[in-house]
Formats: sequence, structure tokens, C-alpha cells
Amino acid sequence: MATENKKFNLGHPTYYINREISMLAFQERVFNEARDKRHPLIERTKYLAFVGSNLDEFFMVRVGGLKMQYDAGVSQLSIDGSTPANQLAEIRKNAYQLMTDVRKYFSEEMLPELKQAGIFILNYEELTPKQKEKTNDYFQEIVFPVLTPLAFDPGHPFPHISNLSLNLAVLIRDTNGHKHFARVKVPSTLPRLVPIKRSSGSVRRDGTVPHEHYFVWLDQLIANNLVYLFPGMEMLEVHPFRLTRNADMIIQELEAGDLLEAMEESVRKRRFGVVVELAINQDMPGYILNILLENLSVDPNDVYKLDGPLGLSSLMELSNIDRFDLKAEPFIHHIPPQLKLEGTDRNIFAAIRQGDILLHHPYDSFDPVVKFLQAAAKDPNVLTIKQTLYRVGRNSPIVRALLKARRDYGKQVAVLVELKARFDEESNIEWAKMLEREGVHVTYGLLGLKTHSKITLVIRKEGERIRRYVHLGTGNYNHSTAKLYEDIGLFTCDNEIGADATDLFNYLTGYSSQNQFRKLLIAPINLRSRLEELIHRETLFAQQGKDARLIFKINALVDKPIIKSLYKASQAGVKIDLISRSMCSLRPGIEGVSENIRVFSLLGRYLEHSRIFYFKNDGTPQIYMGSADLMPRNLNNRVEVIFPVEDTKIVEYIHDNILSAYLRDNSKIYQMKTDGTFEQLQPEKDQAAFSTQDHFIQRTQHAQLEIDA
Repeated sequence: MATENKKFNLGHPTYYINREISMLAFQERVFNEARDKRHPLIERTKYLAFVGSNLDEFFMVRVGGLKMQYDAGVSQLSIDGSTPANQLAEIRKNAYQLMTDVRKYFSEEMLPELKQAGIFILNYEELTPKQKEKTNDYFQEIVFPVLTPLAFDPGHPFPHISNLSLNLAVLIRDTNGHKHFARVKVPSTLPRLVPIKRSSGSVRRDGTVPHEHYFVWLDQLIANNLVYLFPGMEMLEVHPFRLTRNADMIIQELEAGDLLEAMEESVRKRRFGVVVELAINQDMPGYILNILLENLSVDPNDVYKLDGPLGLSSLMELSNIDRFDLKAEPFIHHIPPQLKLEGTDRNIFAAIRQGDILLHHPYDSFDPVVKFLQAAAKDPNVLTIKQTLYRVGRNSPIVRALLKARRDYGKQVAVLVELKARFDEESNIEWAKMLEREGVHVTYGLLGLKTHSKITLVIRKEGERIRRYVHLGTGNYNHSTAKLYEDIGLFTCDNEIGADATDLFNYLTGYSSQNQFRKLLIAPINLRSRLEELIHRETLFAQQGKDARLIFKINALVDKPIIKSLYKASQAGVKIDLISRSMCSLRPGIEGVSENIRVFSLLGRYLEHSRIFYFKNDGTPQIYMGSADLMPRNLNNRVEVIFPVEDTKIVEYIHDNILSAYLRDNSKIYQMKTDGTFEQLQPEKDQAAFSTQDHFIQRTQHAQLEIDA
């Protein structure tokens, strides 16, 4: 039923949620997963590590950007009508509360649980004499040689403190009674959790032998051995501190003669960005804090006094220990039957010619994507391979296949490497250089636009004709994260999509004013306008009394024009479900505006990363998928690809088996309230618990067993 025709100012700030506060609310949900005892214990420590690393990135990018706006006197208001100053104040309050809650939970709840399970993370003073002897030997042999004490006095300028570094502020007294300040950096090249020993206890009644693991914090080990760094000096005080610097880099491409060199320089400068967070322990005295504030030019408002360890992302090290009873159970990744090519005369190209092939990672293996590139590299009929690379990671089999295609088989290979992929710049720079050395055509994208699309084009000669094979995806060509991120990919040899892919690569690598595509939606060309048209079409169906429906699965929704379109659709009576993993600036449940909209966020073992756009289309459903989130940067300032799913069986499968599973979840999904807070859903009385990710794993295992049988 459409809402009565009332006048609403849909652009008013009260209808929108601040994106930064929404992101911090997402970190609260990640923290909640650490408290969920349905997860194995070591998996829960990972969630605490995720909160730590996510907050690092949040401060480096989002807080760094806001501080730049504030310092530049920018008066532009955010989507909810807040000034940069107001946003920074609200962020400080919310972030500090989250940091405090996380550390309190770690010390009061998780440490005792770890101890009970045989994993002991000890403070130095808790060590037995024998343990101290062992760790002190480790210090002398491994740690001491890599330490560099840096004095601060008239002859020694205050040392540079690099981004995300953990340090010790040391106060010493010399033999003349004079006090001196020094800084010791805790080396990031060594484990933060120093293993003391692994011991086996007595045999349990069930015949198993429990393994116990003991650790001590590296910074505490260093702090208690400083006498070897400052011989003859009296140690007065030692206090840890950790810096986060602004990493929101701005590349002046118009002035950059060589983008590769500009990016290398920009990555170097990141280490020297303005301090946006100084984390210290509560017991650091004011006179030492003042030394840091003065010499690091830190705003006192950016100081976070915390109890417990600084830099919780190091808890990820616990995932390396051999306690599989405390980890998530592994499963066999599924290979779709169409791609089971071993022992047959068929190759992957023949399989794709039989029909489009859907891959749902990580439940479906990423191996077929790698094998697609490997097959293209050595197939004598393949003429050209073109691909966009955003985050490929280290030791990439994808890049090795591209290098092999060029070096060993003489294929024409063209690759767009996005150098501005934040925090992957160094890796991408190295890959770009390596590809160029082998004769691959390497480009870095379009001026002012970051290329975020995930697309591969293989051009193959088949008899007297040329056929284009295309892989399109929602996630990066990264074999490591493909095991951890939920994403979807599609193989197709559709003629029009292939022609669009050709036009897209010409647009990316040459000179082109292409503004029309046959089937692909490309940002910043036609993606925004086409999405708004599709939403409007559903709005018209609702106004005509038809059963109109939208389901969007995305990572973030903060684009105001898109939100306004969704509000209008809701007012017309369109039923809308938004599954937005992290940020969402839309307020659901506002009477007369968004009462037909529900917003969900699902967290679990895997990072939800796919983007799926479902339009009911008056009974002839259409589904689009791709790389873009509904954010201004994605729609306006990035090259994104959204592709149609045209095989009716795949459309039906995505709706009935993927999207519907998310909307059935009553165990790991959160529903957003009008005020922007989230409530985790629970099974209703007499209702069985249903977890989407567990369901996908079980279904995958069942399908794989059937194939193997």
C-alpha cells in the first residue's frame, strides 16, 4: 500500500545517519561477534583483532580526512548536517567507549577463558623464574640485536615515530643524577606475543593430550630488559605508546609526470602523516605525555588513555597455534560440476560455451578463476588477455599466470593495475614493475578515477571467428582473501557482454569518450543513472498496484540521491530489503518515508562482500551484480562494473537460494532500528535457529559429497 501523498523534505538531514557513526556502529557489531560464545574461542580472538585493525584504518582514513577538512576550514556539512568539528567530537566519544569496552572484555572475560583452555597470555610479572629465564634468553638472542634506543636531548632531535608503531617512552637517570628521555621502538618484525613454551599435560580420559601455550607481551619483555640497552643507567619509568597517523593520501595526478613514481613517494610520505590518535596507558604521567604532545604536535583531544595492551590487532597471532579444537572447522571448497574437467576432453572454454557459470566464494573454490587464466595463458588459440587488478596480494597465482602468458607463450597481455588501492599500493607497485619488465602492457587507469572493477577478458580464435570469454566478479582477484570473503563471480561468453568488455578496456587503456554500453553498467558513465531508472521503474509498478520488490545486498549505503530514490520507492509501496554489511545512512521505519524498508547487517565467519541488486520487475526478475557499493565515491569517482545475470536458472538460484537465505537468518543477522542502532535477531519461540553462512557451508559439503560419489 502506497503512503498517503504527504509532503516530505527527503533531503532533510534528520532522515540520514552520519556515515562515520554508522561505521563505528559496525565495529560494535564486530565486537559483539567476539562476545558470541557460539564461535570457537580462537575465532573470537580474531574478532577482537578485527576491531583493532578496523579502528586503525578508520582513524588513518576517515578521522584523518575529517581533520584535514577541519584544519582547512571546510564548512561543508555531512549527510546528517554535522560539521567536521561535530563529527570529530562524536567520533572521539564513541571510539573511546568502544576501545575501553573491548579491552575490559579482553581482560575480564577472554583472558580467563583462554587460560581455562590452556592458552596463557601473561604479563611479565606473572612469569615464573624459569619462564623469565627462558624469555630473557630470547630477548638476548633475538630481540636485543634489532633494537635501537634513540635519545632525546640537545644533541639528538626527537626521533620520528612511524605510523602504527608501538613504542616505549623511557625515563632514565645517569650517574650524575640527570634525567633523560629516550624512545625504544618495539620491532614489528617480531611476534608481539612471544611464545614461552608449548607443553603437553597429562592424558585425558578420552585419550587426548591437552596442549598448553604460554605467551608474554613483547613490549613488556623489552621494558624489563632495558638495562641492556642503557647500561650503567637507572631505569626510572617505562610507558608504552602507539601512534596512528593520517593516511588519507591525495595524489595530484595532473601534476604527476609519472603516476608510479608519485605513488611510491606518497606511500613514503604516509609514514610522516599528521598524528590522529595517540594511545597510551592510564598510568603514563603528565610530564611524559607532555613530551609526546609537544614533539609530535598532537592535539590533546586525540589522546586515548586505555587499560591493557595497545594494538589489539596482534591477537591475530593466536590463529597460528595448533589448537584446532578452538578454531572453526575447515570444509572442502566446492567445484561446480560444469568445471570438473579432469579426465575429460573438455576445457574450461567449452564449459563456458555450454552456459554461464556462477561461483559463490568461499563456498565455491577460487581455483577455477586461477585455472581460467592458466588455461588462457597456454591455449594456442587465445590471442589476448586483459584484466583489471585492484588487490591481488603477495605471491599471486593470478599475476604468475599473466606473466607466464606473456613470457612463455608470447600472448598479448594488457593489465590495468590500480596503484591507488589503499594500503595495497606497495604490493601493486611491485607487481606493476614486474609485469612491465616482462613486456605486459600495464596502465594505471584514468585521471582522477580509481579503477575498482573486477573483470577479465580472454579473446580466443575459434575457427574463422573470434569469441570473447569474460569473468566478472564482486571481489578482488586475490586467492588468499577469496577464502575469507564472501563474493560472487560469473563466467560468460555472451557476445554483447564481451563487446562491452572490449569497449571498457579501450576506455581504460586508450582515448575514448564511450558513453553507451550494451549490457554492462559502468561507473562513472551510466551506473548511477541506470540504477535510479531501475528503482524508479519499481516505484511505478507499486503506484500501479503491482507487487513491487527490491533486495540490495551491499557493503555500504551512504549515497544521498540513491537513498532519496529508495525513500520515494518506499512511499509508493515498494517492499525493500537492504542487506548492508557496514555503513548505512538510510533510516528505516520512518512513518510516511521508509516504513516499507528493512535494513539488515550480517556478520559471521566470512566477510560479506558481494553486491547483488534484485528488481522484481513485475514478475520478470532482474539481477545485477558487481564491484560497486552505493557510495558517492563508487558511483562518481571510480570505474566500477555492474553486470546483469541473464540465465533464468541462475537468477532464480540467486533469489531463492542466496538472497532468501540471508533474509531467513535469525542467528547471525542484525536488524537496524530507525535511530541507527542494530539489534541481533533471535529465533522466535518454536523456531529453529538458522545461520546463513552455516547453511551455505552445509549445502556446499552436501553438493561436494554428491559429486564425489
